[in-house]
Formats: sequence, structure tokens, C-alpha cells
Amino acid sequence: MKIEMRKKENGFTIVELLVVILIISMLAAFVAPKMFKGLGKAKHDIAKAKMANIENAIGTFYIACGRYPSGAEALDELIEAPSDLQEKWKGPYLKKSKLLDPWDNTYIYVEEGEVNPGSFDLVSLGADGQPGGEGDDADIYND
Repeated sequence: MKIEMRKKENGFTIVELLVVILIISMLAAFVAPKMFKGLGKAKHDIAKAKMANIENAIGTFYIACGRYPSGAEALDELIEAPSDLQEKWKGPYLKKSKLLDPWDNTYIYVEEGEVNPGSFDLVSLGADGQPGGEGDDADIYND
């Protein structure tokens, strides 16, 4: 009489794999929101830093040209010389990509500042690109 011995097969059962997948999914559900919250704060900080660069460019423009940028395309005057300032203009003062906030919206330049009376305002409308909002959607103003 011949007795056959079966080898024990190595591997995981489907139940073991499902348990591991469930544990990883639960961990991701708790960790992911905290990571994305930090991402929003980082974009807010980047927006403020870019505003500081634009403010410096506006200051340099003012020193060279004797006036602040004006008109509907005011921030474009930092990139291309306005027709009335061809001889005074010493730019470009900034790259065009620096005029976009971290959400790829153009910063808004307000000549007569409401938040900064007697100066100008720079505004990023936040993640939603709409006025107002809270959290990541909140508007960001220059100091």
C-alpha cells in the first residue's frame, strides 16, 4: 500500500488578503484627510510668498517709472512696458507665471486698496476662485 503525502502549500488565503486590504483602507481613511489639510495650508503660504514677490516688483516699477501700475491690465505692466513709459521702464520686473496663485488663478490688483488704505491690494480668491469663502476657499490679501 502506497501512502501519498501532500506538500503544504505556502500562500495566503483570500480571507487573509481581504483583512489586510481592510486594515490598509481604514488607515488611509484616517491619514489622508490630515495630509490634504496640510496641503491647503501650504498653498495658502505659497500664495502669501508670491504676493510678497509681486509687491516687490510693484515697488521696483514705482521707483523706475514714478507711478504704480494702473488700468485694467495693471499687473501686465510689470511684464511689458506700457506705451507711455517706454523710456523709463526697466523691466520685466516679474515672470508671467509669478502672477498666478497656487490654484492657477491670476492675482487681482486693486489700485485703491480697501484692506490696505492709501496703498494697493493684491488678492487671491483661494481654491474656489470666487470671492469670499472659508478654509482653502478663503480670499487671501497682501499685508
